[in-house]
Amino acid sequence: MRTIEITQKLRKELQKELKPDRFDHTLGVAYTAANMAFVHGADVEKALIAGMLHDCAKCLSHEEQIKICEKNKIDITDVERRNHSLLHAKVGVYLARTKYDVYDTEILNAIRWHTTGKEDMSLLEKIVYIADFIEPNRKPLEGMDEIRKEAFSDIDRCLAHILHDSVQYLNTIGKECDDATMEAYEYYKKFYK
Repeated sequence: MRTIEITQKLRKELQKELKPDRFDHTLGVAYTAANMAFVHGADVEKALIAGMLHDCAKCLSHEEQIKICEKNKIDITDVERRNHSLLHAKVGVYLARTKYDVYDTEILNAIRWHTTGKEDMSLLEKIVYIADFIEPNRKPLEGMDEIRKEAFSDIDRCLAHILHDSVQYLNTIGKECDDATMEAYEYYKKFYK
């Protein structure tokens, strides 16, 4: 199947599954990721597909996500059990394979790490992580203009900037930070000086 056919098929399926605002966000991430891939020399098709599927499990309740993980022997950390916004990445990988017939490891890894990040991310993982943060439908946060510029000019600085702001924000509100996010922050903070 050609890219346009794949993305049209995914678009139709996801529009039925996701709430309208989540669907708009999904399209924003997909097209932002594709643009970033074009600029940074990554595979545009893979970026588009990973962006389309990054939140494919967001329509499920936290309890449903836990059940899918337990039934399919997908590890769940204590932080993921307590924080409903984290587990959808792992469940998204499962759904990408079983429901949407996506088996490409790069795409699956980009879906897997789009929420927490991790140390030493691949180019596609960075692109989807950043696109999720900067897509045009996102509520503008302080420094967003600078972060959006960095996304297209210095991807590692942009990633470090987002991780820095995320860790600071979680600390400020007293919310638990996932270990993968802290490891990513420690790994990339050298780019944000």
